[in-house]
Amino acid sequence: MPDDSLHLKVPIYIFIENAEVFTISKAQAKKIAHQVQTILTCNRGKIHQRLEETLTQLLSNHVPSLLLQGKSYYIAEYVNVNGVIYRLDQHHTYSIKVMAKEQTMMIDPKSGFCSETKIYHSLLPPAPLPPSTTSMSISDYVLSLLHQHYTSSTSDFYPERVTAFIESETGDRLSYSEFLRKIESLTHSMKSVIGLSKGDTAFILSPATPQIPVLYLSLLSIGVIVSPSNPISTATEISHQINLCKPAIAFGTSETTHKLPSVLRFPTIMLDSQDFHSLMHCSSIRQNQMDSEEEKISQSDTAAILYSSGTTGRVKGVTLSHRNLIASVGEVYAYKQMLKISTRAVNYSTVPLFHIYGFTAILESVTMADTFVIPMKRFDFCGMLKAIEKFKVTVLAAAPPVILAMTKCQSATASGGILDGYDLSSVEGIRCGGSPLRTEVIVKFGKQCHKAADAWDCRQLGSTGKLVANMQVKIVDPATGVALPPCKQGELWAKGPSIMKGYLGEGAQGIPPAIDSEGWLKTGDLCYVDNEGFLYVVDRLKELIKYKGYQVPPAELEELLLSHPDILDAAVIPYPDEEAGEVPMAFVVRKPQASIEKTQVIDFISKQVAPYKKIRRVEFIDSIPKNAPGKILRKELKTRALSKMLATTSKL
Repeated sequence: MPDDSLHLKVPIYIFIENAEVFTISKAQAKKIAHQVQTILTCNRGKIHQRLEETLTQLLSNHVPSLLLQGKSYYIAEYVNVNGVIYRLDQHHTYSIKVMAKEQTMMIDPKSGFCSETKIYHSLLPPAPLPPSTTSMSISDYVLSLLHQHYTSSTSDFYPERVTAFIESETGDRLSYSEFLRKIESLTHSMKSVIGLSKGDTAFILSPATPQIPVLYLSLLSIGVIVSPSNPISTATEISHQINLCKPAIAFGTSETTHKLPSVLRFPTIMLDSQDFHSLMHCSSIRQNQMDSEEEKISQSDTAAILYSSGTTGRVKGVTLSHRNLIASVGEVYAYKQMLKISTRAVNYSTVPLFHIYGFTAILESVTMADTFVIPMKRFDFCGMLKAIEKFKVTVLAAAPPVILAMTKCQSATASGGILDGYDLSSVEGIRCGGSPLRTEVIVKFGKQCHKAADAWDCRQLGSTGKLVANMQVKIVDPATGVALPPCKQGELWAKGPSIMKGYLGEGAQGIPPAIDSEGWLKTGDLCYVDNEGFLYVVDRLKELIKYKGYQVPPAELEELLLSHPDILDAAVIPYPDEEAGEVPMAFVVRKPQASIEKTQVIDFISKQVAPYKKIRRVEFIDSIPKNAPGKILRKELKTRALSKMLATTSKL
């Protein structure tokens, strides 16, 4: 073992472009030393004088012996010296990490903006991830982090005593020890009994049940691609998704299996059947049998296929690699470790488990040895409040419509509203996203749940927060392709290990690549980053209304409409116009007993916006069509408006 006296106080980053964290042998040490000397000589030697001296000592005396001792890579400490971040792992082995040369010297410490590259960087320390070349599934990674709770000298984690999952409807609890046994049994059954293997795809059509987390982690551990879908999808929608992912097997429930095809390679399995229960309780597993059947999984292998919301076009299959999911979970894990969060959370999510948030929320909960409350099969507002009170939920994940509903209940509490009957004092954190949440709603909710309203990156009203660890973004002018500085609006481009692999059928089915040759995802979101590093989403580029060359964001007009006391809900779409190209058209839901007229709506907006942003047409409607996370289904509204326009034209 290396002598503690050899440890330098400052661990070292070596700056080599386009490489990854790796360890080196004695033979490689001299080559690395030469490369480092070259970089330091060519780039501001005076600025790097202290770093050069440290590196020289490190490489000549300590690197070979220390690195030969290191077997694993877990970052424990970060040190900032003159703007350069260094890090040391828990085994005191030094690692080589790539960053762009001198990049840290040019990054604005407030906004994260690099004036030379025009890239915004996360201001958090890099989240440690396993080397990308290591064979590892997301299940391996999640369970290895969970295992650290067993071995930590300060942990009070006893798997037979700590609850992993609670079924909200029945109150049934599953301990971590039983959860792990079920994963092991089901993994064996999926391979030996069913015959699934790495590369197969499993299509899952099920509401939220306690079996889902076990199924996800078991399938992922053997390299089966998990593809969950919305159980209320129509037969046509399911057929399209089946054609996209081409599954070998399907999992459903007694309520959903009639929607699934019967011509797959393996028979459909019902999660609420006795057969599936038996697969989770296989007693004939031998350790040598499990070991002999293991097949190496590359982190670049596809782990999951999820489905886009289809709000602006046909549903697409989104592919995520094991590396993508490892990075997503690792970023959250590192952030909580940095904050020294030691108490176990009780998580409740109103977001379905087939959704990317619900999917990753399960993984994150297990890594932290937290408790996850399985949501109801069908969302019920009062049922959610009851679950929060009964299970002492500390972290609530909810779509904007749920938060809006809670603020409306809050305003009614003075006269004995719904929330008066429930104790929600256990809630310490709220996670909300997927669609816009109006500023006034955030303010009202913050007064109600003040304990949950002071996250470090969410203190700017209207902002989505700051960049997570390991993430870079650019704000790019859609017309010129030029990357923009802070406070300028443009398309958001994102880059990082958690960014998806791409869409199914790219190229072959006429779908353009989602990721460019340099690894940037062009999100299609119109955004800007302010001088403090907070990111703001203005609207979707595709949804911008083109009025005589001007661009009008529908979300801006919708927020103004919702501020009117007589308007319950609203949506704005582009309406074809021969002279202007497009004009803003508003669909408005009146509040009960309200009598606001179309001209009043138009006048209300015209007093608050520039002339080109004025609403030109208004239609009253009973409700605004939205998907589960609360996104407006503008396709339906556009179809409605165009059909009426065509009907009017045909009469003429």
